[in-house]
Amino acid sequence: MSSEDTLGVKLRPEIVSVPPYKQGRPAPADGFKLSSNENPYPPLPSVVDAVAATLRELNRYPNATGGDLRARLAERHGVGVDEVHLGSGSVALLAQLIAAAAGVGDEVVYAWRSFEAYPGLVTVSGATSVQVPVRADGSHELEAMADAITDRTRVVIVCSPNNPTGTVVTGAEFEAFMARVPSDLLVLLDEAYYEFVTDDDAVDGIPLLSRYPNLVVLRTFSKAYGLAALRVGYAVGPAAVLDAARSAAIPLSVTDAARVAALASIDAEDELMERVARIAMLRDRLRDALIEQGWNVPVAQGNFVWLATGEQTAAANDAFFDAGLTVRAFPPEGIRISVGEEESVEKLLQVAGDIVRNLPNGHPGKRLG
Repeated sequence: MSSEDTLGVKLRPEIVSVPPYKQGRPAPADGFKLSSNENPYPPLPSVVDAVAATLRELNRYPNATGGDLRARLAERHGVGVDEVHLGSGSVALLAQLIAAAAGVGDEVVYAWRSFEAYPGLVTVSGATSVQVPVRADGSHELEAMADAITDRTRVVIVCSPNNPTGTVVTGAEFEAFMARVPSDLLVLLDEAYYEFVTDDDAVDGIPLLSRYPNLVVLRTFSKAYGLAALRVGYAVGPAAVLDAARSAAIPLSVTDAARVAALASIDAEDELMERVARIAMLRDRLRDALIEQGWNVPVAQGNFVWLATGEQTAAANDAFFDAGLTVRAFPPEGIRISVGEEESVEKLLQVAGDIVRNLPNGHPGKRLG
């Protein structure tokens, strides 16, 4: 959009220049949607029943505090209720926390490529993005991120597992990083895919909160718990920081349907985590098969894999779509493929095999030898 498209209405030029967030492509008829990191399993009957019960009170505003869900999460994580904050997905919490800490003239540091919403959230707050390139394997270069911190930095975002590359930050790496971060600088550890992690060395943010009073950990019910349509996430951290986020939040943005669905999902957690384990096993099988084809695939710890297709990204995206598979393209870097239904794997690998065979030798997405 250009300034001429606003018909003379005065808008912030930096906002006008930001492309709106775009969802993953819908799947073609009889195809598979692998573009949005959704949980492929349908909601449990107990969760559906809990949500259905809220429909009788659609004329009422939702429970503003979400006290029952916050208390349940606080008990689980060994913190006070005021140290838990709910939002309409973890992205809403990110927006609130960035807005609470950073404004015009300030900087927000994060790895790139990482979650595509980060640049827009920073721009809307009025702050400036400082993007630190990820390593060749798609992982965070935390030493370089620490080097990028200046007197203007107000927030640092660390994403583990990193979306879209799937790599994790280890606990040792994170602690070394926090040792370099000023104690008054807000650090947001985005753990939206935490439940899918099988690497014992990966950082686990919530047990670290007692050591770092400037740390906030973000998690969500959208992915592992399969509640993407209801938009509910939570932050755990210092009450004073979360109070500031609450002040920046849109009131009543977490619906009762989302709240009770999250509670019902916690009640059914054993069954849901069995699903998560199956997704993680399929992810590992998929990665192994892609490597066998000749792809250079980062170690995947979310519910997705990353193909560094580079300049061939648009063509590869079209090839998947023509075969009935929607994937998420990030031209000119690569493609993120969600782990979906088991039935999607054979077709996915068939297309991926054709693509990698046509990549030139020396291409970053292609293994040597």
